[in-house]
Amino acid sequence: MTELPDTAPADLLRSLTVLYVEDDPEIRRQLVLFLSRRVGTLLVAENGQEGLEQFRQHRPEVVITDIVMPLMDGLKMAEGIKAIDNDIPVIVTTAFNDQDFFLNAIEVGIDHYVLKPIHLDSLLDAIRKAAKNVFQQRVIDSKNRALQLAATVFESSVEGIMITNRDNEIISTNRALSEISGYSADEVMGKNPRILSSGRHDRIFYREMWNTLQESGHWQGELWNRRKNGEIFPQFLTISVERDKRGEVAHYIGLFTDISQRKYDEERIERLAYYDPLTDLPNRVLLQDRLARVLANAQRDQHSAAILMLDLDRFKNINESLGHNVGDSVLQAVADRLRSCVREADTVARLGGDEYLVVMGDMDNAQDAAQVAQKILSAFNSPVTVDGKELGVTLSIGISVFPNDGEDEQTLMKNADSAVYSAKEAGRNTYQFYTRDMNASMLETLMIENALRRALERQELRLFFQPQVDLTSGKIIGAEALIRWMHPEQGLLAPCSFIPIAEDSGLIVPIGEWVLRDACRHLKAWQNAGFTDLTVAVNMSAVQFRQENLAERIIAIGSETGIDLQHLELELTESMIMHNAEAMIESMNVLKALNLKLSIDDFGTGYSSLSYLKRFPIDKLKIDRSFVNDITENPADLAISKVIIDLARNLNMRAIAEGVETAEQLRLLRENGCDEIQGYYFSKPVPAEEFEAMLRAGKHL
Repeated sequence: MTELPDTAPADLLRSLTVLYVEDDPEIRRQLVLFLSRRVGTLLVAENGQEGLEQFRQHRPEVVITDIVMPLMDGLKMAEGIKAIDNDIPVIVTTAFNDQDFFLNAIEVGIDHYVLKPIHLDSLLDAIRKAAKNVFQQRVIDSKNRALQLAATVFESSVEGIMITNRDNEIISTNRALSEISGYSADEVMGKNPRILSSGRHDRIFYREMWNTLQESGHWQGELWNRRKNGEIFPQFLTISVERDKRGEVAHYIGLFTDISQRKYDEERIERLAYYDPLTDLPNRVLLQDRLARVLANAQRDQHSAAILMLDLDRFKNINESLGHNVGDSVLQAVADRLRSCVREADTVARLGGDEYLVVMGDMDNAQDAAQVAQKILSAFNSPVTVDGKELGVTLSIGISVFPNDGEDEQTLMKNADSAVYSAKEAGRNTYQFYTRDMNASMLETLMIENALRRALERQELRLFFQPQVDLTSGKIIGAEALIRWMHPEQGLLAPCSFIPIAEDSGLIVPIGEWVLRDACRHLKAWQNAGFTDLTVAVNMSAVQFRQENLAERIIAIGSETGIDLQHLELELTESMIMHNAEAMIESMNVLKALNLKLSIDDFGTGYSSLSYLKRFPIDKLKIDRSFVNDITENPADLAISKVIIDLARNLNMRAIAEGVETAEQLRLLRENGCDEIQGYYFSKPVPAEEFEAMLRAGKHL
């Protein structure tokens, strides 16, 4: 401990605050003049009562007072001051020089006295002695404050602190160390810090630590320790050596910081950089690294490797009809099933959206990839269950094989992507190996998509109309609007050559709106020409039907073209309305409120539930052409057609058959009660002008 000095610094007087109390104005004037030149701050009072009030208010460090004063004498005032702070030096100036006075002064706690008449050197000497006490008290207070501050910092520090003696026995710890380690101070006192050892570090680690500590007096680094409950955790440790005056080790001081959260955050950030946060599969960054390794090993060992690119079929329908939360759950379920289909050495990655990729190395031949692809397809034979809903999920898989289909990552992935398109064109839910012809096909698809984007702007799309005929009257009662594309190079294209591309690219929405508007425009023209009872049927794609503002768009188009919406019919496919039937019922009711008509196209080819069918606000069932084609030769097709007709009648709907091409087909449909037909027997789809000419000519069955 630092010893206190015997004397105060010479300039201490200039820092003192002194209270001088004297009732004699002449003595007070002279002493005030003398003291004000030698002390820092001088407070003056004329009697003991005023002096005590000054002390309470300003807390001076030294008090000089006369004894005999009005209102309150000096000893009484000193007694009051000592009651407030017993350490305050009090100097009295007095003419008394008897034993009783000094006994009273000692009892009160007077520190010094100067006899009157006052000898200034004696007074100054008394002030210096009092200043020494003040200085020593200041030093003690400062040390106490420093110790108190150090104790506060020690105890409130978020870092664990451990102090050991030279024999490495723990002699002090703080609260943070107990919170971090789980050990109370009593449990570790006198123990060696190895009580916290995790066992993860070998002797070499600790030997190097102590060598550094002895050489430099300091060591810091990361290490793993063990909590009282057995949990191993990472911490950042700083150890310092405190030496005594002889240079011998006195203490070791260790500061512990629990870095578990930091380690977790670092690992999480690193994982986000290399793994998809939704499925926890490797992302593109990690995929490229693993793919490069697989190809390098395959080239070195002269083995094959393969890329399987997977794309979910019609995943957009799930997202748009059930919401992105359900879509995310499906993507997670797909990831889990894919993991179960591959070897541990293979990589399953998510490229983004609904695209996945499997990297297979160490293959004997391409058949290995085909077996995995088939295993994946079989894994999705059972539906995926999300929030109690069973959802059918299928995939299209494209396969490219190293080295035949490419010797670098980019080429293999591009060719696997081409094979995916081929799998989709082959009907989806299948796999295709890459062939060189696929790139040409993919390029053609891309060119069609780009040209289709410009087709609307260039007014290259056309509407044809196929008449719909009432079988009772034989008259034309409406038409189905069918789109065609007048391609500048390829001529008139049927919808099958570009509608699938429009659906995949999202162009089906603006194209579908154009069809709706143009059909309504022609309908209004025919109504103005006197054909007021006509109905125009427009096919509605699933993507278009799921637009949130579909009803508002239809109202706007009806208002723009001036038609009564009761003459507009929307055709919905059976598979479309059965996907999330409850939501479809709600959407259809919104549309029915507009007073338009709804029909189910291609009826009989899907999986309609009768319990739902009776709840759909449907006006018409359209018998699919696949049943009409063989209705004259296949009794089963005739029976199905009759069931659909009866079903429509019993549900207060009309039945219409499409694809009617012969008189015999027409006869059977009429005999079994079909309400309407359309097909080449009456007319192929024709331009609007030819359809109007039929109306004017009164063409009928």
